[in-house]
Amino acid sequence: MSHKLIQEGRINIKVPFFEKISSKAPVFYNPAMELNRDLSVAAITRFQMDRESEIKICDAFGGTGIRAIRYSKEIEGVCEVVTNDTNPLAVRLAKENIIMNNLNNVKVCMEEANILLRQRRGEFDVIDIDPFGTPSYHVESAAYSLKSSGMLCVTATDTSALCGTYKEPCIRKYGSMPLKTEYCHEIGIRILAGFLARTFAKYRKSVNLKFSHSTQHYMRIYITSDKGAKITDNSLGNLGYILHCSNCLNREIITGITPRLPLKCAICGEQYKVAGPLWCGKILDADFIKGMLNIASAIKINKKKKALKILETCYEESNAPATFYDLHKICKKLKISVPPLERVLKTLKNRGYFASRTHFKPTGIKTDAPLKKLKEMINDI
Repeated sequence: MSHKLIQEGRINIKVPFFEKISSKAPVFYNPAMELNRDLSVAAITRFQMDRESEIKICDAFGGTGIRAIRYSKEIEGVCEVVTNDTNPLAVRLAKENIIMNNLNNVKVCMEEANILLRQRRGEFDVIDIDPFGTPSYHVESAAYSLKSSGMLCVTATDTSALCGTYKEPCIRKYGSMPLKTEYCHEIGIRILAGFLARTFAKYRKSVNLKFSHSTQHYMRIYITSDKGAKITDNSLGNLGYILHCSNCLNREIITGITPRLPLKCAICGEQYKVAGPLWCGKILDADFIKGMLNIASAIKINKKKKALKILETCYEESNAPATFYDLHKICKKLKISVPPLERVLKTLKNRGYFASRTHFKPTGIKTDAPLKKLKEMINDI
């Protein structure tokens, strides 16, 4: 197996050289996930700032060890990082990379991820699940293992299921009905968050979303979790359903595990399509993201411009209501040409409504304006 040396963040690391990114590669390494790792460093650094003691991190799917090594080298207040992989070649390469970066607080394990997390319950302040495909098989063990007031970082690359291209796999893996709409990536994030909330609730653990984003081929969520029946029940109060009308683009958010759902759109009378159960509450924490922005501005990362752009847009939309409108889709329904997005946003704000861009889609508008008013304003511009 041939190798090459790369620089990422503050580390130099040896990675396998192969032409195509695949789970079948001798040792898995994905250069396209560098931005993911950059944002993870910022998020865990922000999490550590609120702690009174050093933290211990587990990277359950370590591969080359790059994520664990970056956490050790770039985050202050980390006493130990465990990088884990079932592949002996990956374990050997991770050990070589740890030595190359002169680290003594990164430990390497070769264990099935669920077994590792079950065996070391209560050890980790941060658990990172970044598998190839769905994380659903490992969330239960993470919920069982994570220390109280800890953080879970989880990646899902099975976006075709979460976004509704393939419904049955989403139902099977996440226990939720997806929906293929213009805001399907936000629905996917909310399905994943709802799945986390239901899983953590089994252990009387709450879910508090700090940061989430959908980028390229994956979705990523960062949550903190506290223990207690009451706060867990309050957390579950964020579960519900999204009802979508394909005809007029109206949507309704209805909370509850088994609420009574209207069958027809209140505006045009067409049949609703339903997504859920999913997370209806906030998926972005403004204060947390503001801290991440400050951190990302100061640290050494190759993808700084992209990281800052995502964080700035997420901060802007952090207090927005659930779902968004696609300006192009609305204009197609109205049979008019598309006005400049900034002009639409400015008009909404001038009339007293919340309005922002969204990182989910370049043509998306987050707003609390009623759909009828939004259409009228766009039509008048």
